[in-house]
Amino acid sequence: MTSEAEMEVEEGYISPPPTLPSTRCSVQAGSMRRGSDVLSTSRGTVRERGRNRSWLLSSIITVNVLILGIALVSGSVFNNVKINAINLQIFLIVLIILTTAWMLYYTIYTSREDHAVLYKDSHAGPVWLRGGLVLFGLCSLIMDVFKIANYVGYLHCDSAVKIVFPVLQAVFILVQTYFLWLHAKDCVQLQRNITRCGLMLTLSTNLMLWMAAVTEESLHQTVVPPEDGNSTHSYDIRASGGYSSCNCSHSACAVLEKAYYYLYPFNIEYSLFASAMAYVMWKNVGRLVDEHNHHSLHFRLKDVLVGPAVGLVMLVAGLGTFVIYEVDVKKGDPGKRDTVLMIHYVMNTVAVTLMSVSTVAGCAIYRLDQRDHVSGKNPTRSLDVGLLIGASIGQFTICYFTIVAVVATGAEGHLNALNLAVSLLTVIQLCLQNIFIIEGLHREPFHEDMHQASVFTNPYVLQAQAHRDIHNLPGTFMETKMSPALTVHSMHVAPSGSPLPQRHRLTWKRRALKEICAFLLLCNILLWIMPAFGARPQFDNTIGAEFYEFTMWAAVVNIGLPFGIFYRMHSVASLFEVFLTS
Repeated sequence: MTSEAEMEVEEGYISPPPTLPSTRCSVQAGSMRRGSDVLSTSRGTVRERGRNRSWLLSSIITVNVLILGIALVSGSVFNNVKINAINLQIFLIVLIILTTAWMLYYTIYTSREDHAVLYKDSHAGPVWLRGGLVLFGLCSLIMDVFKIANYVGYLHCDSAVKIVFPVLQAVFILVQTYFLWLHAKDCVQLQRNITRCGLMLTLSTNLMLWMAAVTEESLHQTVVPPEDGNSTHSYDIRASGGYSSCNCSHSACAVLEKAYYYLYPFNIEYSLFASAMAYVMWKNVGRLVDEHNHHSLHFRLKDVLVGPAVGLVMLVAGLGTFVIYEVDVKKGDPGKRDTVLMIHYVMNTVAVTLMSVSTVAGCAIYRLDQRDHVSGKNPTRSLDVGLLIGASIGQFTICYFTIVAVVATGAEGHLNALNLAVSLLTVIQLCLQNIFIIEGLHREPFHEDMHQASVFTNPYVLQAQAHRDIHNLPGTFMETKMSPALTVHSMHVAPSGSPLPQRHRLTWKRRALKEICAFLLLCNILLWIMPAFGARPQFDNTIGAEFYEFTMWAAVVNIGLPFGIFYRMHSVASLFEVFLTS
């Protein structure tokens, strides 16, 4: 059985050490203080042991769910006899039901227990991140509605699971969005073992939904080479579970299917946003947060013009070339395909070159910056950096595979030369942007042109002055308390020559950093949109498939590209935070 002290520590009721009378002898005070330190150390050890056990248990749950899910996803793609998409959807339905039930339990429990959440992590779940979650969740709900309407047409000859799954997924999205909007900042102190396991289940469910959506989208976008005798997407020839002869009962199926495939990128980003927020909540379970270093950040575009203007020009121009690329590639004309590929490469070359120059300028400004680096550990910041580095590996992989293929074949022709240039410049841009963002995330926010002065006062002098004032004011009564410590008062002092504090224009360093962040943010949105909504120059340019063989090249692209797409969206979120702190 657990001792009473262990139970108090495990459940989060940590009573403060007893207050010592200021007039007692020093020997008695010292002994009591040492006893309090021993008790505090013992409780800290028990708390650390309990946290490690719950971390281990929740991690085991995550590993088992993810590995089983990976096996089912792989089997549903490559095996058309034993496992099909319906089996995978049944597994996902079980996960969704369990996760939804736990989120409802958590919401009800924490609303009834006053001591369940004693602290809030102000860095976790900022409003713009939760706003993005709501936006992506809304698009995911629309996607589920289109899926339901589409699968209703196949209900007479297909499994009802295909309708049940999007229905339950829509309910899951509604519950989870509400849950994360309210509780993303929670540092739970009660039922920590159950909470950690529940959050890891939530993380696993979102990663499985992400994996299933990425697999479906990748197969839909992967083009089978013409020499195989079929120029359609591999999704059309994939294992379909024996329902290839099933025809839709209404005429809108083709339109609905095309519509919900265009909404897949939003659903993919929603799952990743939710996974990241669940992970931060998991790290914050049982955490005692110090909020003294938190800064209130506000979004302002005042005095920032050049970066957003140039970024918008790049975004509009890129979207125009992307539309031309999509239209002409689908026509199947080799001449037009090479032309639009060249336009696509030129657009990407210009974008990554300007982004590289901007990040070099931003890193130079950091060298002149006098701001302190952020001190202390923070789960949100650590996760941002880890995801930034990890997600960029996918884009690095595709770029280096492309560089090897082009160089090995001699880089003949303008198309291959542009392909090589884009790959090399993208590698450089990724390295520079990672340095710029990570450095920005670890800098303290800029302060206004006001100084905060600390005034230290001696309480004994103040009390003596108060007694003198009492004698000079008859009829006045004042109760005073003795205190052995100095009292610290903080007040804002205006700059010399200014009678009152006032806002000043941005300094040149602040303005330059904001301009750079705004430009990079818009360019990363462009580089997210193009691959997320169907641009696949890796398949339209056949050099990769010819050099590595189609099977290996398809695996490289379909594994690396989802991480590259996520990298661009995560860079947008990180750049927005750097913009705010600048």
